[in-house]
Amino acid sequence: AMDPQKFSRKLWSARKQLILMLAPLLLLPLLFVVPPKEGKCLYVVLLMAVYWCTEALPLAVTAMLPVCLFPTMGILPSKKVCPQYFLETNFLFLSGLVMASAIEEWGLHRRIALKVLKIVGVKPAWLILGMMITSSFLSMWLSNTATTAMMLPIANAILESLFGNLETLKENCKDKSDPEGDSQVNMHVLPCEKQVLTTENTSEQKNLKEVRKEAEYQMKVWKGFLISIPYAASIGGTATLTGTAPNLILVGQLKRYTIFPCKHDEREAAEAKAKAVIDEDYKKLGPIKFAEGSITFFFIMFAILLFTRDPKFVTGWSVFFTKGYVSDAVTGVIIISILFFFPSQCPSLCWWFDSRASNTPYVPLLSWRKAQECVPWNIILLLGGGFAMAKGCEESGLAVWIGNHLQPLAQVPPAVAVILITAFIACFTEFASNTATIIIFLPVIAELAIRVNVNPLYFMIPATTGCSYAFMLPVSTPPNSIAFASGHLMVKDMVKTGFVMNILGILCVSLAMNTWGLHMFSLHTYPDWARPLNASSATVATHAMATMNMTG
Repeated sequence: AMDPQKFSRKLWSARKQLILMLAPLLLLPLLFVVPPKEGKCLYVVLLMAVYWCTEALPLAVTAMLPVCLFPTMGILPSKKVCPQYFLETNFLFLSGLVMASAIEEWGLHRRIALKVLKIVGVKPAWLILGMMITSSFLSMWLSNTATTAMMLPIANAILESLFGNLETLKENCKDKSDPEGDSQVNMHVLPCEKQVLTTENTSEQKNLKEVRKEAEYQMKVWKGFLISIPYAASIGGTATLTGTAPNLILVGQLKRYTIFPCKHDEREAAEAKAKAVIDEDYKKLGPIKFAEGSITFFFIMFAILLFTRDPKFVTGWSVFFTKGYVSDAVTGVIIISILFFFPSQCPSLCWWFDSRASNTPYVPLLSWRKAQECVPWNIILLLGGGFAMAKGCEESGLAVWIGNHLQPLAQVPPAVAVILITAFIACFTEFASNTATIIIFLPVIAELAIRVNVNPLYFMIPATTGCSYAFMLPVSTPPNSIAFASGHLMVKDMVKTGFVMNILGILCVSLAMNTWGLHMFSLHTYPDWARPLNASSATVATHAMATMNMTG
């Protein structure tokens, strides 16, 4: 007989294939228990949820399952399913991604990051704050993953200049039995140029315990620094509609303060070195190039046009066009189309009259090849899969059926329901992709709000924001994985910090929804678009788009 341990290893290595085959079989009873059309739709939704959570199939492939299963199971005809994959929301998302690739192409993100660090200074507490402000600002416009990927190298360079070599720091953290041998080892391991906090002559006199204590403290600062970047990126992404996919789905469906523990003069030396690194990196960038200036202009233009299209409290520029014709997607596509022909070098009239000037073809701000490489097309398919799923829930009556079974929640006061919903989504999103989580739960939450006779946005906005609060595990969200892959963080570091972050996030969202959110979205009134009780969640959420717009 095979050893159980070996057998379990075999099972583990074939887990994805097993899930692929077993999940459809295990879910079959649903077709007989639940009413026919709702049951079929629930079967597809749960199958997709299982595949998304386990990643048995690539996320984008799972997102295309509605195209295979909805028509074949008689839930929706394919001519209704397929258009869901490229709604105007996807165009808005695409334009955000193309804008991000242009920013990366000309290194504008690096200039912004270094400028902020120059302003905030180099004390660790301020540096962490500066890093977090920069990361969250950039992730409002770039994807959270891209922000984290480009901020981590900058963070590592600054940390190296503050604390020296990371390996040495780890070495110093270890408790050694032979103190004399240890000090000898330390002396040889430390490269001279990296010896920032412990110089050769003082390390001999220093008590070994003190060195270890200091190293442990610096290690904590290092970890705090690294962990703050993906967190800030996740939080920043919730601020704008294009910042993160769940915000778009809502529309479409509707410090650690640390100080140096070392001596004053040593601290100053380390800070001066870090400052020099930042200054030197910034100098290397040189003056702002024409291309960077142009991108900055279009970037600001993009943001302003999105905010001012129809801001509700004042008349927006959309009044100049036929009512309901121009959306945010139109703005986005207009701006990014300009990037493909706007020159990256300052055009000159003299060139026409100078026979000796070279006739090289001009380079636009962005080439299609670069855009094609940088845009994560799988996310666009994932968004489409979410819209197709929502459409299926609407047409099959599944959303209404689930809403009927959520009656017990009607007894809970709405403010408590907001906390419960946000907490549940924030926990679930730790194990599933943010986009998949919100796709699965948003239609149900909208239906619940209609049952309880509460403005659907009152439940939908906190759920959407909460699903970006994936702080606890490296697998929760790509930015966490990138920071974890640097090799300096442990899972327990993330879980400890992430747990506190989740609680703070849930409380902040509840506070926001019950204070300024109430007035901003008129949540105390029940909107006309949610009036008919049998209106399905997807219809509700589509109208929510009009209410939400760019206020997010």
